Amino acid sequence: MITDTEIKIKGFEVLVNTFGKVDAERFISLIMREPFDYTKWQRNLWEEKTVAQINRAASEFCEKDE
Repeated sequence: MITDTEIKIKGFEVLVNTFGKVDAERFISLIMREPFDYTKWQRNLWEEKTVAQINRAASEFCEKDE
Protein backbone atom coordinates (compact mmCIF):
# COMPACT_ATOMS: atom_id res chain seq x y z
CA MET A 1 0.00 0.00 0.00
CA ILE A 2 1.30 3.45 -0.85
CA THR A 3 1.10 6.46 1.44
CA ASP A 4 -1.39 9.32 1.16
CA THR A 5 1.44 11.60 0.06
CA GLU A 6 2.42 9.21 -2.74
CA ILE A 7 -1.20 9.07 -3.91
CA LYS A 8 -1.38 12.88 -4.02
CA ILE A 9 1.89 13.11 -5.96
CA LYS A 10 0.87 10.45 -8.48
CA GLY A 11 -2.59 11.96 -8.82
CA PHE A 12 -1.18 15.39 -9.55
CA GLU A 13 1.25 13.88 -12.07
CA VAL A 14 -1.69 12.24 -13.87
CA LEU A 15 -3.59 15.54 -13.92
CA VAL A 16 -0.58 17.48 -15.23
CA ASN A 17 0.19 14.84 -17.88
CA THR A 18 -3.45 14.81 -18.98
CA PHE A 19 -4.43 18.48 -18.73
CA GLY A 20 -1.17 20.41 -18.46
CA LYS A 21 -0.19 22.47 -15.41
CA VAL A 22 -2.75 25.26 -15.77
CA ASP A 23 -5.79 23.06 -16.38
CA ALA A 24 -4.67 20.62 -13.67
CA GLU A 25 -4.76 23.52 -11.20
CA ARG A 26 -8.16 24.57 -12.57
CA PHE A 27 -9.46 21.03 -12.06
CA ILE A 28 -8.28 20.99 -8.45
CA SER A 29 -9.86 24.38 -7.74
CA LEU A 30 -13.15 23.23 -9.30
CA ILE A 31 -13.19 20.11 -7.12
CA MET A 32 -12.41 22.11 -4.00
CA ARG A 33 -15.03 24.76 -4.82
CA GLU A 34 -17.97 22.40 -5.35
CA PRO A 35 -19.41 20.15 -2.69
CA PHE A 36 -18.72 16.65 -3.95
CA ASP A 37 -19.86 13.39 -2.42
CA TYR A 38 -17.67 10.68 -3.93
CA THR A 39 -19.85 7.91 -2.48
CA LYS A 40 -23.03 9.20 -4.16
CA TRP A 41 -21.18 9.81 -7.42
CA GLN A 42 -19.71 6.29 -7.37
CA ARG A 43 -23.13 4.70 -6.80
CA ASN A 44 -24.43 6.20 -10.03
CA LEU A 45 -21.28 5.87 -12.10
CA TRP A 46 -21.87 2.30 -13.27
CA GLU A 47 -25.64 1.94 -12.82
CA GLU A 48 -26.21 0.97 -16.47
CA LYS A 49 -23.39 -1.59 -16.56
CA THR A 50 -23.41 -5.18 -15.36
CA VAL A 51 -20.69 -6.55 -13.12
CA ALA A 52 -19.47 -8.64 -16.05
CA GLN A 53 -19.17 -5.54 -18.27
CA ILE A 54 -17.25 -3.64 -15.59
CA ASN A 55 -14.97 -6.63 -15.02
CA ARG A 56 -14.31 -6.98 -18.75
CA ALA A 57 -13.48 -3.28 -19.08
CA ALA A 58 -11.14 -3.46 -16.08
CA SER A 59 -9.40 -6.54 -17.47
CA GLU A 60 -8.95 -4.91 -20.87
CA PHE A 61 -7.55 -1.79 -19.22
CA CYS A 62 -5.05 -3.84 -17.21
CA GLU A 63 -3.95 -5.80 -20.26
CA LYS A 64 -3.49 -2.61 -22.27
CA ASP A 65 -1.43 -1.05 -19.46
CA GLU A 66 1.09 -3.92 -19.28
